[in-house]
Amino acid sequence: MTKLLRKRKSSINFLTIFAIATFSLHLAVLFLFILQGLNIRQLSLRKPPNFVEMVDGQPIGAVDDLARDPEAIRQFISKTMTLMFNWSGTLPPQTIAEAAKPQPDPGIAIRTPQGGNQRVTTSSWVGSFAISEDFRQGFLSAIAQMTPPEVFSNSPNLISAELVIQRIYPPETIAPGKWRVGMIADLIQTRKDDGRKAVTPFNKDFLVRAIDYFPYPLTDSSTDIQKAIYSHRADKLEIYEIHDFCLVDNSIIVREDKSNRCRN
Repeated sequence: MTKLLRKRKSSINFLTIFAIATFSLHLAVLFLFILQGLNIRQLSLRKPPNFVEMVDGQPIGAVDDLARDPEAIRQFISKTMTLMFNWSGTLPPQTIAEAAKPQPDPGIAIRTPQGGNQRVTTSSWVGSFAISEDFRQGFLSAIAQMTPPEVFSNSPNLISAELVIQRIYPPETIAPGKWRVGMIADLIQTRKDDGRKAVTPFNKDFLVRAIDYFPYPLTDSSTDIQKAIYSHRADKLEIYEIHDFCLVDNSIIVREDKSNRCRN
């Protein structure tokens, strides 16, 4: 009887140990599945690796998401401002026929702070997508008030404009992924009928930041304007503030907000 009890007790202990070991193994496998699932989720949410873009557009390797090449930033400023302030009165030609006979630019109506509507050129509107959304509408309103109605006249009274950039300063890092870039330029407006020119200094201080970019599925049916807009966002940069600045002895002195005083 005693031997039978000992044998049964030994069998029970073995089954208990086996059950505990099996349960522990299942817990370990479950923990590994949960850990693997979390890792997969983190990979799915991770931003795609960013690449330093050289002047010719070729990447040289994966780097910090907020890093941008200084020359790429300067070219971004130059391309954006040139597009926004070169007013010819015609749409950019997309075919050989349009190059021979440019189409008049009807402009894009923009709501002004006074409650009315004024037009900006199509190129200005397209270029404005390189500006942060919270700042873009106000800046477009300012451009609409600067743009002479004669730009859209397609007549001898037509006025064209050209932004002549003299210098873009090297970007100054003000925070991770944020830069200050100064630009010295002149906005030259020319009357078609008599060739008279009006030159307006256009010295600006731009605050630029790095942004994410998710490629839009452009198709053959996408319009040229859609392609132009998304090509701007592909630079992974945006302008989020623009200030005037004074130039004294070739040194930039930023102008105080809402005043004409200059400060070092």
